Amino acid sequence: MRILEEQALESKLDRLSWRRATSFTWTRLPDSQTRRQLNMLVTQTRAGLPDNEFNELQQVISEMKDIYSRARVCPYHNRMNNYCDLSLEPDLTRALAHTRDYEEQLHLWKAWRDSVGPPIRSFRDAGQQERSLYEDEEFESHIDEVWATVAPLYRQLHTYVRRRLIQQYGSQRVRPDGPIPAHLLGNMWAQNWKNLADIVLPYPGKQSVDVTPEMLRQGYTPLRMFQLAEEFYTSMGMNPMPPEFWHHSMLEKPLGRDVVCRASAWDFCNHNDYRIKQCTEVTMEDLQTIHHEMAHIQYYLQYANQPLLFRDGANPGFHEAVGAMIELSVITPRHLQRIGLLNNITDEYGEMTNTNETNINFLLTMALDKVAYLPFAYVVDQWRWRLFSEEWKVEEMNSRWWDLRMRHQGIIPPIPRSENDFDPAAKYHVVADMPYISEILSMGSSRSWSEIIHVMTKGRTDKLDSRPLLEYFQPLAMWLSVQNRDEKIVGWATNNEDSAGLKVEAPHSHQT
Repeated sequence: MRILEEQALESKLDRLSWRRATSFTWTRLPDSQTRRQLNMLVTQTRAGLPDNEFNELQQVISEMKDIYSRARVCPYHNRMNNYCDLSLEPDLTRALAHTRDYEEQLHLWKAWRDSVGPPIRSFRDAGQQERSLYEDEEFESHIDEVWATVAPLYRQLHTYVRRRLIQQYGSQRVRPDGPIPAHLLGNMWAQNWKNLADIVLPYPGKQSVDVTPEMLRQGYTPLRMFQLAEEFYTSMGMNPMPPEFWHHSMLEKPLGRDVVCRASAWDFCNHNDYRIKQCTEVTMEDLQTIHHEMAHIQYYLQYANQPLLFRDGANPGFHEAVGAMIELSVITPRHLQRIGLLNNITDEYGEMTNTNETNINFLLTMALDKVAYLPFAYVVDQWRWRLFSEEWKVEEMNSRWWDLRMRHQGIIPPIPRSENDFDPAAKYHVVADMPYISEILSMGSSRSWSEIIHVMTKGRTDKLDSRPLLEYFQPLAMWLSVQNRDEKIVGWATNNEDSAGLKVEAPHSHQT
């Protein structure tokens, strides 16, 4: 398999570079940029692992990726016919987004995890290596502090959504003061709740910001969606996509071969070959994803002239942060109207009509996407850091996964789970071992992320700050607090029965 051959060559180069770099007394070199590059070679890689552990790690990651890409499950209504051809993208994702049948949701949730949950072996402290990429010894505590400031908004959102789910499924399946069963949130990993819009939007009679029907009416194709995203970037004076991008990118799901459909952007490090791999469908969600992935390409283009080691984000979160920032810009009602996908939302003076109700619908839609995602991303890396540091035993890693999801997300599995299951493997970023969390972009990783934030904010701060996000959602936070004022608890109660360990029971056993 060609990708395995290329990965073997990359691993060989990484290990050779590590050995050469460790032979220098690089800390005494006068040039700061040279010191920085050698430091990255020495500390920000797993090439320093013993040969057997390094090879084992690469093999396991490769095997898990292969299992993930080939996994297929049976459809709910034909599950007895052994016609199991549903892939994660787009089949299971689409089904979970639209079905409101409790038993079908449960089947899809369980079947995917049964397909991709093989046992995983333990390694030395890879978590320490991942944290070192952020060049901040206190990074984990800083993340904890930031999450603590955002958690109250998340708990308000969780409480409101839970109440709407109780109206849909009943209190025997969703406990009024408890966590939410993971399969009811419209997403395979309960990391994004925007597919619940039909259940939770408070003003369904107001104009929706979902432009999927309008895109279909106008005859949009995946190619046109990518061209629209390119126009967005060039309108800001940024670079168009190189010709190689259009020649080599995979914009639609190919026929006749298995691919991992998770959207991704690729830099081939030769100053002209940049690609996106995405199984695009004509939906607003995929239009957002295209803008997000093209933000990665723009980042690649901006730092292309940096030395090879600096051709990366300032830390593993910077690339995703840039993509998320772009998403927030392109899905506003005003922008969608400007590009002809959302009409009749302004009065004769160009102001938003039905301002309060329309804005609450919009902000709630955004919160279902962005705020609901935050604790999931937090949990993924918390789980990995603690597992790889051997703070936890490998024999308890599935129960620890659900402990974290209960504590920070208020999510529980819909059926009992055990250590025979491996539910973190249902998420590609865990399988693939991927971290989850202009002039500025052109710096790449040549300076630390705190220095770049200092430049971005014109000296106001060099730390992570949740205040802009909280300000963005302030009108929604106030609205949610009013909606939840009669609730006995904002958030979720936990007790021994709810603990997500080996004894986790199905949620219908939690009756009030």
